[in-house]
Amino acid sequence: MQLYPLPTNKAPDNIQCVEVLASGGLRLRAAYAIPKNPKGTVLLLGGRAEFIERYFETMNDLMRRGYAVSTFDWRGQGGSQRLISGSNNGYIDKYADYDSDIDSIYTRVLVAQCPKPFYGLAHSTGGHILLRTLRGKKWLERAVLTAPLLGLNFGAWPIPLVRGLATSAKIFGLGKRRLPGFPRQPVQALAFAKNPLTSDRKRWDRDAATLLTHPELGTGAPTYGWLRATLDSIDELQKWPADQGPSCPTLIVMAGLDRVVNNAGTKNFLERAPGFSSLTIADSQHEILNEKPEIRERFLAAFEAFISA
Repeated sequence: MQLYPLPTNKAPDNIQCVEVLASGGLRLRAAYAIPKNPKGTVLLLGGRAEFIERYFETMNDLMRRGYAVSTFDWRGQGGSQRLISGSNNGYIDKYADYDSDIDSIYTRVLVAQCPKPFYGLAHSTGGHILLRTLRGKKWLERAVLTAPLLGLNFGAWPIPLVRGLATSAKIFGLGKRRLPGFPRQPVQALAFAKNPLTSDRKRWDRDAATLLTHPELGTGAPTYGWLRATLDSIDELQKWPADQGPSCPTLIVMAGLDRVVNNAGTKNFLERAPGFSSLTIADSQHEILNEKPEIRERFLAAFEAFISA
């Protein structure tokens, strides 16, 4: 396994790319980079269909601030082993499989290679999975989640119908079929004007260039199986006990212009679950870390203030 930097997307100095075996013998692509005199390590978790190279800039930002960084590609996407032979569709059977991925990375990369204390920075689906971890595992000193997946935008589709379709597809063995209305190609390969992720053209073109030269990193449409597993896990997190806080201080940052996750779901979660801090970046689309420089700088300032508090 290897990484794919470009002249316009430079990898962090001394970054190490390693293969980690997760449950079922699946191969995960992981990476870590350690600056001189680190203040600790940030576990950086991307979202659905993402890949390590999209976070080189953020890794460099964190290292300039004195933090080591560890990250990886979830099973079924990026440079990790795919789950559907001959297809780039985004699939997962159950979120417990993602739990095992993060368990493996924590043990075999974070603990084995990186300096303490450990912090978390997780985006979208990565934020959702980290929340599952924060229900009890005391791994991290503090965590920050950007646009965590706690509700989906279904448009005009009634939620009961969506649930019924996802369940029926799985029952009839169609869980690995892509959802209708989603393009086969990765989102980052679409035209910038149609994208729901960022208002920053430079960063969009950077990621598109990576996929153009290394299309094997791309992940296409989500599947019925992914949808069913995601709905199940959202339901599970939305039942967070009202008397139980996260295992470490946690900040949830919402994107005010989000069209990917449903902020109403995040607000419902915050009303129920105690012990979380929150803020909203009103002018940001879904990918706060791939937004315009002024948005990114505001977020990074909030991140550093919270982590070092």
